[in-house]
Amino acid sequence: MSLNRRQVLMQAGLLAGATAVGRFAVADSTGAPKSAADEKLFTRLDEFVKQYMAEMHSPGMTLVLADRSGVRRVANYGLGDLERRVPVGADELFEIGSISKSFIAICLLQLHDEGKLDLRKPVAEYIPWFRIESKFAAITTHDLLTHGSGLPGNAPMLPSDPTQRHRAAYAPGAHFHYCNLGYNALGELAVSLDGRDLPELFRKRIFEPLGMSQSEPVITLDIRNKLVKNYSAFQNDSPNTRDARLAEAAGIIFTGAAGCIASTAKDMGAYIRMIANGGEGPARRLLSKEAFALFSKAHIEAKEFGPTASYGYGIAVDTLDGNTVVRHTGGMVSFMSSLLVDIKDGFGAFASVNAQQGYRPTPVTQFAVQLMRAQKSNKALPAIPAANPALRVTNAADYAGTYTEAGGKRLVVEASGDKLFVTRANGRFPLQPAGAPDAFVIADGGASHFPLAFARANEKDPKSAVVEASLGGEWYTTAAYSGPKKFDTPKEWQAYVGHYRNENPWIGSTRVVLRKGKLWLDGTTPLELNGDRFSLRDEPHSPEWIQFGEIVNGRCQRLKFSGEDLWRQAAV
Repeated sequence: MSLNRRQVLMQAGLLAGATAVGRFAVADSTGAPKSAADEKLFTRLDEFVKQYMAEMHSPGMTLVLADRSGVRRVANYGLGDLERRVPVGADELFEIGSISKSFIAICLLQLHDEGKLDLRKPVAEYIPWFRIESKFAAITTHDLLTHGSGLPGNAPMLPSDPTQRHRAAYAPGAHFHYCNLGYNALGELAVSLDGRDLPELFRKRIFEPLGMSQSEPVITLDIRNKLVKNYSAFQNDSPNTRDARLAEAAGIIFTGAAGCIASTAKDMGAYIRMIANGGEGPARRLLSKEAFALFSKAHIEAKEFGPTASYGYGIAVDTLDGNTVVRHTGGMVSFMSSLLVDIKDGFGAFASVNAQQGYRPTPVTQFAVQLMRAQKSNKALPAIPAANPALRVTNAADYAGTYTEAGGKRLVVEASGDKLFVTRANGRFPLQPAGAPDAFVIADGGASHFPLAFARANEKDPKSAVVEASLGGEWYTTAAYSGPKKFDTPKEWQAYVGHYRNENPWIGSTRVVLRKGKLWLDGTTPLELNGDRFSLRDEPHSPEWIQFGEIVNGRCQRLKFSGEDLWRQAAV
């Protein structure tokens, strides 16, 4: 029987203690309302979660609210098993992804408190096997903790080519670039200084002192039966809409400190309590006051986390309604998570969804914190945030028009209220905002391998007229376009065009196209020749790079992406 995830319904009687908000079931596993004010807060939050999960097509979600005194509430929503229509279980683990970075940062700050680590000392002096090449100042532990190292973000820690070294693209601290590579290296640094393997290190330094008895420090197939059933996109090499078909995800092994922890909401409530208390656990401090100040300090501007965000050590630092908060999200192959803690007023929330659909449940944790703040201040609870329909385009009329390719092929884009539709040779389809400005996913069931991206007459003016559209290597213009239409392209670049793939779920597919005299990755990221490799220019200072190799019969057979190998596929 198929499940309509718009409703995320539960069968009656499946879980004792479930309460209903309309036809939406909520299971409180701990933290029953202690007052009428609590009951009102929980109900308001449940109503928003119902709206949010329906809009985002989430299968299931776990959520915890906690403050300086402990866990206030654990709630589970929706389904842990779509096929059997089984609710999320109270003791099932969720992979928390990059929220794990704050855990390894705390371990390193503990080692700093113990006098074993100088945060400003070159990291190569501690782990000399970490192969770094830089014409700038030496990279330190501080630089890795703040994502300011200038190293590529998702490169393998030890490239298969023993001669390859990770190149720093800029001076340490000059720019923020999210770096999983650096955090995996930090995990090895902690192991080197502590003497225990990472699982034992996490257990002894954080889990046991906080009473996080159900959490697992690394993700292996041995813990798969403890995980909630989890899902990823059925069509995993194309842009997906929110309602795209899901498939049960394969088990994974992930043991790097960049994202290796699996936990329950209740255990994450204990972690929130420690952060809300400035590094103090129920029995002893995990961090000195000085170390916690370093942990939660705004070290470097981090607009990737939001226009007002900075990054501390393993955690983003921001403001919410005037209060300082620390927050992080986590995206795994089949999980999406969010942590947000108000360190001024001392409460926070953690939420995790058992699917990977491209978003993070930050609106839920943010609204939960706003509700708790209003309750603490004896103010009226805030209204539920406005609905966010998948197909809403607030400025839909900007894109309406006819776009023509050089060969005469046309795209017709129509606006209908706040919705957009595109007509191509294979039909008429709605467009869903893709998250980036002027970019949309074609809701055609995954048939389009690229997003539909528009460009304006003045790229620096977001209100100027839309005059271009592109779909991979296809380029269309309107009658108002006045720029060049012919471009010089090196002949050898034609060999690089194609579909490349690595079956590692963290890498997957990428497609290289030629458009307007440039090579583009996945139709949206321009490549810029930089010596013996191409730099990705989705951000001005990106350290990510592409290198093409092994030309056979006029076609490149291998693409190296910041050190990872992807291989040409027969079909584009």
